[in-house]
Amino acid sequence: MKRVTLVGMPNTGKSTFFNRLTGASSRVGNWPGVTVDLLTSKTILGAVAVEVVDLPGIYDLHGFSDDEHVVRSFLENNPVDVVCVVLNATQIDHQLGLALQLRRADVNMVVLLNMADEARQLGIDIDIDMLERELACPITLLSARSGLGFDLARQMLARALEQQAAQTSPLLRAALPNDDGIAKQAEQLLARAVNMPLVLERRATERLDKVLLHPVLGLPLFFVAMFVVFQAIYTLGTPLQDGVAWLLDYVREIALVPFKDVLAAPVYGLLVNGIFDGVGTVASFVPIIILFFFVMALVEDTGYLSRAAYLTDALMSRFGLDGRGFVMMLMGFGCNVPALMGTRVMRSRRLRLLTMLIIPFSLCSARLQVFVFLTTALFTPKQAPVVLFSLYVVSFVAALGTAVLLRGRLHSSEPFVLELPPYRLPTLRQVLLRGWHEVHHFLRRATKFIIVGVVLVWLLTHYPVGDPPGGPHSFAGMLGDFLEPLLSPIGIGAQMAVVLVFGFVAKEIVIGSLVAMTGLQGASLMHYLGQNMTWVQAFSFMLFVLLYTPCLSTVATLRSESRSLAFTSFSVLWAFGLAWLVSLVFYQGARLLGY
Repeated sequence: MKRVTLVGMPNTGKSTFFNRLTGASSRVGNWPGVTVDLLTSKTILGAVAVEVVDLPGIYDLHGFSDDEHVVRSFLENNPVDVVCVVLNATQIDHQLGLALQLRRADVNMVVLLNMADEARQLGIDIDIDMLERELACPITLLSARSGLGFDLARQMLARALEQQAAQTSPLLRAALPNDDGIAKQAEQLLARAVNMPLVLERRATERLDKVLLHPVLGLPLFFVAMFVVFQAIYTLGTPLQDGVAWLLDYVREIALVPFKDVLAAPVYGLLVNGIFDGVGTVASFVPIIILFFFVMALVEDTGYLSRAAYLTDALMSRFGLDGRGFVMMLMGFGCNVPALMGTRVMRSRRLRLLTMLIIPFSLCSARLQVFVFLTTALFTPKQAPVVLFSLYVVSFVAALGTAVLLRGRLHSSEPFVLELPPYRLPTLRQVLLRGWHEVHHFLRRATKFIIVGVVLVWLLTHYPVGDPPGGPHSFAGMLGDFLEPLLSPIGIGAQMAVVLVFGFVAKEIVIGSLVAMTGLQGASLMHYLGQNMTWVQAFSFMLFVLLYTPCLSTVATLRSESRSLAFTSFSVLWAFGLAWLVSLVFYQGARLLGY
């Protein structure tokens, strides 16, 4: 199978072209000599089956950032038939040098001048024929968002595939040291082939940036905008979650309950309470996950997320992070899973690992459900908001404190370089394609881990046979007794220790496990907790739930995104140790003060 690689600077629309070319039917793959996963997909060009690889955005093949290293390593270690160079036509004066570098490497190349519609609006006139003669390769104007010129681009790629066999790394390696004078050559070519107005008209973008990037108003406006986004996600997502719950109950009653008298009790329990509930756990994430990705794709395509990273970069740099890390933390308050997946925009592995390490401390919506229930049960209406606010503060302190402690080991010297694209109206097709790709990746990667985890918890709570689920003689009950010496110093008894075992699978299960073990629900369960827990024990428990081992889907995503079992294990153990220490200081301190 022949291979096409997409190369270009950040924010050139390369990924948009990739999605349009392949239909976003992509997968993530490992490649020789490359330390990060790359997006790849198969498609048909002409009569040829082609593998298309979307390489990271780079500024220069000579650079030493992780991005440039990934691109060089890929081109040096993997045969490539066509290098498709995607340039932003509105910034061709800054980007032509990259095409000239690749030209000197003597690769089989096609150049796509993307955002041609925006370039035309700005009065930029490009002599395509002259560029083709100078670069000795096919060139065409394109708008990957609208589809303008897309068919011609496909035809050019198909013709280029017919003309030359696959090339290998020695060509690239031999050419790179000898391309002095690229900047001068690019300047001369631009003077002959490109007519650019002295002042590019970006009035709408400039007017918006005066407000949205204001040194005083910028951050508050960003918080308001993201609050509206999250409110929209959960306002729309809650009815959808209820619909999924209703559908699962309906399927259970119609398709599974009739087998209760047919199958042996252990088999029925495993299939229904284990595997089916495992799928249900994943399904409960899906409505929010789908809405989250689609809405965030919408916001990102407008160009606003790049500005959020710019606004917060100076603050986050003090903690060893950058502006994108703040955006990912903010995403984590909705759900840690998509926030972890969102770190793919970071190509510095150390920076990405540090960011992934702090995201699980974000107070996600699943934890919020637990805290709302417990604060309602054990605190007055005036106290409850203060308790919730204090948990959000602890969440931020834990995340940023972790970054400060570990930034030395995960230090990244890569400068934070950011192109601020003009504001754009997103196209529905691209938003749906990008959103679906992320949803598909989540379902494919996380589902198997969730199911295995839920089955394991079911076995722990139902065996040995003859004891109530989660009872003292079940494996889960024995586990609770085993954990009690560890957790009693922080005010958590054996019963609540079992609840924490359930919480490892998904924090939503915490309340359900309390219902299952006590046989109480609603007001009765709240009264029971009020009688059996002091407010100090309750707050210590909430601190532990906030900080301890994240849910199984988060652990699975950590493993798949970091591709490191050692890092995932460290993340889990660090979170557990920090949770225990913080809860210990609070609980024992409160006892010393007489509470």
